[in-house]
Amino acid sequence: MKKFSPAIVTSIMSLALLHNASAVEVLSAKELASHCKVFPQDNTSLDGEFCSRYIQGFIDGAVATDARVMLNVEAQQKSRETFTERALRTRAPSRAEYLRAARYAEFCLGDPVPLKEVVLHVVNDLNQHGDLKPTTSARSIVYASLKQHYPCEPE
Repeated sequence: MKKFSPAIVTSIMSLALLHNASAVEVLSAKELASHCKVFPQDNTSLDGEFCSRYIQGFIDGAVATDARVMLNVEAQQKSRETFTERALRTRAPSRAEYLRAARYAEFCLGDPVPLKEVVLHVVNDLNQHGDLKPTTSARSIVYASLKQHYPCEPE
């Protein structure tokens, strides 16, 4: 039996994990609504926690990636960047960069917005869509709700 080096085994396992990560099943809005229906009465229940943590994760993911994506796109549009420019671009984004990115995302959460307030808006919006199609993603409803209830102030 042929033995592979640990580096090759690690590489193969990493590729397998990456493949699985890209194949994550999308949470449907209907599934999220089934968890979120208990949130107004019992936000500490397992379903209530699932609901709030999903929405919190959506927001955290947007905050973590939007500014970085924006900065990378801006940097890519420049023909060549110096080592110093690259170092500045790859640092953690500043608050101003997060705010610029939020405008592209079309929702702006003030500092601080209570999570419970945000979740209640999303829950109410889910409840207004009584006939959710199985193909409607939870993220599309959460995103639409954030845009509606937390629009960015005009500059």
